[in-house]
Amino acid sequence: MGMQAFRSPRSVAVIGAARERGKLGRDVLQNVVAGDFRGRVFPVNPHARRLLDLPCYPSVLDVPGEVDLAAVVVPVAAVNAVARQCAAKGVGGLVVITAGFGEAGPAGKAAERELVAVARESGMRLLGPNCLGLIDTGAALNLSFAQGMPAAGNVSFLSQSGAVGTAALGMARDLGMGFAKFVSLGNKADLNEADFLELLAEDPATGVVAMYLENVVQGQRFLQVAARITAEKPVLVLKAGGTGAGARAASSHTGALAGADTTYRAAFRQVGVVAVTSMEELFDQALALSRQPLPAGRRVLIVTNAGGPGIMAADACERGGLQVPSLEADTAARLRRVLPPTANVYNPVDLVGDAGADRYRAALEITAGAADATLVLLTPQTVTQIPETAQAVVEAARGGGTVLACFMGGTAVAQGVAVLTRGGVPNYPFPERAVDSLAAMIRCREGRERPAHPAPSLSVDAAAARTALTAATERGEYLLGDWPARPVLEAYGLTLTRARLAAGREEAAAAARELGYPVGLKVVSSDILHKTDVGGVAGAIANEAALIDAYDRLLGRVRRLAPRARLAGVEVVEWVPGGVEMVVGMTRDPQFGPVVMAGLGGIFVEVLADVAFRVAPLGADDAREMLRELKGYPILAGVRGRPGADVAALEEVILRVARLAVDLPEVVELDLNPVLVRERGRGAVVADSRLGLAAQMQGGEGE
Repeated sequence: MGMQAFRSPRSVAVIGAARERGKLGRDVLQNVVAGDFRGRVFPVNPHARRLLDLPCYPSVLDVPGEVDLAAVVVPVAAVNAVARQCAAKGVGGLVVITAGFGEAGPAGKAAERELVAVARESGMRLLGPNCLGLIDTGAALNLSFAQGMPAAGNVSFLSQSGAVGTAALGMARDLGMGFAKFVSLGNKADLNEADFLELLAEDPATGVVAMYLENVVQGQRFLQVAARITAEKPVLVLKAGGTGAGARAASSHTGALAGADTTYRAAFRQVGVVAVTSMEELFDQALALSRQPLPAGRRVLIVTNAGGPGIMAADACERGGLQVPSLEADTAARLRRVLPPTANVYNPVDLVGDAGADRYRAALEITAGAADATLVLLTPQTVTQIPETAQAVVEAARGGGTVLACFMGGTAVAQGVAVLTRGGVPNYPFPERAVDSLAAMIRCREGRERPAHPAPSLSVDAAAARTALTAATERGEYLLGDWPARPVLEAYGLTLTRARLAAGREEAAAAARELGYPVGLKVVSSDILHKTDVGGVAGAIANEAALIDAYDRLLGRVRRLAPRARLAGVEVVEWVPGGVEMVVGMTRDPQFGPVVMAGLGGIFVEVLADVAFRVAPLGADDAREMLRELKGYPILAGVRGRPGADVAALEEVILRVARLAVDLPEVVELDLNPVLVRERGRGAVVADSRLGLAAQMQGGEGE
């Protein structure tokens, strides 16, 4: 039966159902009975004949008929034996509420592996262990130990934390928000967030998915499923634990900058998932998405009875990338005819402090359709008609369009908020929270309308690249500097500065004559990661005398600052003047796989941290959007009279790096820094590179 057991169970068993109040087995059974589940309910307890007026069975094997779904609430030592009985019975799905498994140390991890093996051998699917359970309001099934059945609604909530789940149920109750399904994921030993996203994608009762996650088990699969569901239903994710979890020793700039939180946010954005940073944001935005249609664009109309809140809302719109356009002259003229002379008739529309419900109603009727979304603000004044104004807002929302409210004042506006809630208009206590929710709705709309562009076809020679990598590992080299990395990059169609390897002064001079002055010099050593830190770079050398001098000085500095480094020679490179210094790179994330970075380059890349990330494979739009996210993008576009850079060539560099990352899993980190992006039409040249291979990522001198 598999996932069908979680989709529409016809019968449930509570294994470990108990007589005593306060025991989880009793609470779970009580919830099932109190929820009026429409299917059959089977308590299982070898020490009872009846529980809550239901026949009780000593074992699941003694239950008459089929069992679609079984909740397991027995001591941890007995769980796996119960699972075997369920497998023999042909149970479709297990909800293992019992704790003490993978979260409890090595013995618990071993027991959890055994539990998963039992489930998979029989075809059962497993939720948990160590979970709160699940709730399906459409089936009137509360198979959890949460308090009470939540109201029915169109939001489905997935939580990796049971405690966060119980808090979410309480918050939803206070907001008047209903749930379609509620799932506590627990340890995710078998079923995980991607499995339930697939289920919710097909669930007609689910209109919005909200999630609390601490990690993602199958990153690439999650992204594929999320991309499908966000095309129809908004998905909000609060990802916790990202601020330090991704920190690790990394040899590349990309690895150092691609922390866990950064990668998650980039991955979520790529597939239309809205990332939030707090429970407050999660519920604010779920409330808006569950009750109002998505705005068609970014234009926001603000209607208020007080200037201050209107200004606050306008400021929040600008910070959030939304627009507060002035009203058309005809609309403004119509407003003047019904509003007092002191009112502001543009945007925000200030109805002034003595505005009653009729004034709000008239203004909302006149401005209907003037923007993509309307935010109605109200502060309680002595003459303010709060419930009546709320009703006017509800009526305006019924006329179409997106309407959110911000009735400020706490208990003073409670009656109005109740009217708004019953009428399906989300209310927020502060303008900024309402605007943030509008911005999330617009991101959902824009993500949904973003055309899908598959990875472009690029001419590459993966076989040649693998040959070069194999040769490097046979030499015992796992961290390749600019010279040994060249054949790999050239095989992927990247344009590199012309270079020659020199073992002495005479070879260096001959190479410079061949390349043509000016030239640069770079030390070649697998033991030196950052050449500039040990004085291993010299540039703009104009003639042979200067070359010999620079060569000697360079080797002297390197031998003094990195005395143990093994030197393979000096690379003589053509000197490419001008161009915007950018960085392009990739690293491998444990959850999502290859992550590509692009940003402002040079030696201060980690200080500036003006970078953007995406998970490979990439389409052309991904590369384009990455660059436009950068604060420094105007430098590429051309500022202060400087001509624009060859952005198209840089986008191709990003796409070729993404292709390399997908094709060559043995490459775990790559930095191209700097990539010199020349004037429009003149291309982009990789001036330096560093490539790390799997199996051995060793640090070296000069870091």
